[in-house]
Amino acid sequence: MSRVSKPYEIVERALELSTTDGLVVIADEHSSANLRWAGNALTTNGVTRGRTLTVIATVDGAEGTASGVVSRSAVTADDLEPLVRAAEAAARGAGPAEDAQPLVGGVPSSPDFADAPAETGSEVFADFAPALGDAFGRARSGGRELYGFASHELTSTYVGTSTGLRLRHDQPNGTLELNAKSPDRTRSAWAGRATRDFKDVDPAALDAELARRLGWAERRIDLPAGRYETLLPPTAVADLLIYQLWSSTARDAVEGRTVFSTPGGGTRLGERLAPLPLTLRSDPHAAGLESAPFVIAHSSGDSGSVFDNGLPLSPTEWVREGRLERLTTTRHSADLTGLPVAPAIDNLVLDGGGERSLEEMVAATTGRALLLTCLWYIREVDPATLLLTGLTRDGVYLVEDGEVVGEVNNFRFNESPVDLLSRASEAGRTEKTLPREWGDWFTRAAMPALRVPDFNMSSVSQGV
Repeated sequence: MSRVSKPYEIVERALELSTTDGLVVIADEHSSANLRWAGNALTTNGVTRGRTLTVIATVDGAEGTASGVVSRSAVTADDLEPLVRAAEAAARGAGPAEDAQPLVGGVPSSPDFADAPAETGSEVFADFAPALGDAFGRARSGGRELYGFASHELTSTYVGTSTGLRLRHDQPNGTLELNAKSPDRTRSAWAGRATRDFKDVDPAALDAELARRLGWAERRIDLPAGRYETLLPPTAVADLLIYQLWSSTARDAVEGRTVFSTPGGGTRLGERLAPLPLTLRSDPHAAGLESAPFVIAHSSGDSGSVFDNGLPLSPTEWVREGRLERLTTTRHSADLTGLPVAPAIDNLVLDGGGERSLEEMVAATTGRALLLTCLWYIREVDPATLLLTGLTRDGVYLVEDGEVVGEVNNFRFNESPVDLLSRASEAGRTEKTLPREWGDWFTRAAMPALRVPDFNMSSVSQGV
């Protein structure tokens, strides 16, 4: 056969090789660039390239349609036929797929489907790297050490199906994590940013923010566990609400297994979850948070189905003005539950109508409150209430009458994000943020800071 190497050629050739009733081919072309630094000096940098091919074969039988999924990395033209045959064999050996639906068709092709994949490289850091070097100098003269990394990834995804779909999406994904430490390592502060191209990241501003936090930490105050008025920064709000989104599948709610279930069957759709006018939404075209405008599913699970590959996505409000509006569904789970089709979308925005920055919310605090930096090691305790536990990290500060007066010890918390929404007394200005805990899987988020009058710090933690 002729030699094929371009992504669209790989997809087309795999479709030509099919002998089953249906085939979906997903080619992911990856490139990445990264910088790492420690002690105010760059340590490593690198650029990578790679390809992953996923083949999903479907076979119609008397009892229903079965599917077989096989994924391989570094696929060449010679690997195509064995890969397609493996997917077909997996489908023929499987029982009927519970989520079986007709493959998606009738979607206009992407005009750039046959174009070369987009790529990133070290040039993405052309402006950022010199600015980072300047930040190293300021940190060194200020008696602090900077550690961290910057990573930029670009994935071009090509989806082709036996029903005629030819779709393509280019997804940039940049993250920056910056940690400042005092020379004796007793004080630590963190800042993170998500970006599409590193043109909107200012190392000088981040270093100044971290220097201020290290200054706050010069005074240490020990506090016991308890319930405290707490200011949750956007990154912490994102981590909690991303987990809520992941837990909002309609089928599980209808079957009585989640916080969105009602006793005796049914869901809490239409119920008011928050007194504030909070709207939680996803939109593949949200400015600065753009994500795939169609379903890309490499496997089937609670929130996605391989049969839905290529299904167009549209803006979706999960919570509207405080009321639960949508739960995530595939076409299959929508049929089971009688609810609208609402696939997961790879970004999340919370709008609360607030105009204050986090700094302004601190200044408006009367009495005592805690100001968090971020959360980590978040784990689920009880799916029926979506009770989560986790730890604070890299700085918890005491606010008294609008002023930060020192750093306090870390805590373990026990809270449900759904319950937090019902108790939040103020939402700040929505801004792009990087989730600290889930940043390896979910980076496109915009959140406000939230003021919670009685956040449950269940025990003191020795973490830093």
